[in-house]
Formats: sequence, C-alpha cells, structure tokens
Amino acid sequence: MSNRELTALRLPILAVALSLLPLAAQAQSEDAQLWTQTNVNVGLGDDTRVTLEGIARWSDRQDGLFHTELGGIVSHKLSKHVEIGIGYRHVAGYGGNTADDENRLRQYVVLNFGRITARFRIDERFHPDGNEIGVRIRPLLRYNHPLARNVALFASHESFFMANTTQWGQRAGYDRMRNLIGVTLPLVKDVSADIGYLNQYRFARGGAGAQMDHALSLTLTVNL
Repeated sequence: MSNRELTALRLPILAVALSLLPLAAQAQSEDAQLWTQTNVNVGLGDDTRVTLEGIARWSDRQDGLFHTELGGIVSHKLSKHVEIGIGYRHVAGYGGNTADDENRLRQYVVLNFGRITARFRIDERFHPDGNEIGVRIRPLLRYNHPLARNVALFASHESFFMANTTQWGQRAGYDRMRNLIGVTLPLVKDVSADIGYLNQYRFARGGAGAQMDHALSLTLTVNL
C-alpha cells in the first residue's frame, strides 16, 4: 500500500476516533453489545432487487438478546450512481428492553461515487400506544478503502434526527449517532461479511442521561 493510500485511509478513521473522545467523557452509562445482521439479496432484473433482512442484538446490561428486526426492501438503480428503495421492518424488544414492538416503513436514496457512499433515509414509525406516526431522518456517509479483491476497510457515520414529537414517546431533535469502523471480507462465492467496531452515542434528552454503546458488529450479505 502506498503512502498516499495510507494517508487516505487514516483520515476517516482518525476523524471518527477524535469525535468520540469528548462524548465518552460525557456518557453517564456504557454498555457492551453484539449486533448481528443477515441480508439476502435477490435480483429481479438488471437494476432491481429485493433484500430480506434479519437483525438481532445482544446487550451485557440487558442480559442477552434485547432487540430484533425482520423485514425487507425493494431497491432500484436509477443510474450508475443513484439507487432508491422502499421497505418495511417489524421491530421487537426482549429481556431488559422495555420498548414496545413497532412497525416501520422506510425510504432511501443512495449516492455511490467510488469509495464514498452517501445514503439519505427516512423512517415512519407506527407504535401500538398511539396513532401518531414518528418520522425519523437518518443520513449516512461511508468511506471504503480497497485492500485486495473484494476486501476493503471502511468507516461510516450515521446520525438520527427525530422530525416530530409524539405522545407515545418520540421527541423531536438530534437523538443519536453511530460510528462504525471495520473490514469487508469475502467468505465463499456470493457471500461476504462486514466485521467491525460500532460505537453508538445517545444524547441526554428528555430527562435521560447520555449513553454510549460499544458493539461488535457482524453483517453477513448473501447475493442470489
């Protein structure tokens, strides 16, 4: 790897690391977690596909499995650089997770320019405790640095903005951020894995203290 490539790789990693230093000092509670996700992509044509998704998360503080998501999304490439998608997820809580189950619709636009990917996503949250729809905005920026064929290091940042306040508990404002650093590895033909460290920081809001989660993130992607 050349010096120029090393410099390009260090910049996003250093930016993520430095942004977390002051937040770690402010967090009133921290938790060790394991986040797993499986994505199965099924092509419907040259530019359209269906992705089936399963998510499970474990927490040290909540004594095991505390969160699952099941759903899917249909996406279509408008051009080489632009993709749009719409999908659904059912979200459930377990163990020490006191959040109610909810249903979510989501839409996104992805802009892909080589090593840099940007995604703008909107979620609509349907909650059993009220008829109001909670709208959440989730912009994401990811940098991929190829090392070898189908192997790459990556760093990403995602912010969560609540667009409205609901009676069932969503509060408008900047809610949390997720920063992820990891590596993409090929496993077998048409199967790859993203393995990394995910840091989630929830800001102190609505009387609750700031919280930082440290997670081992494992994502398996299957292309059919």
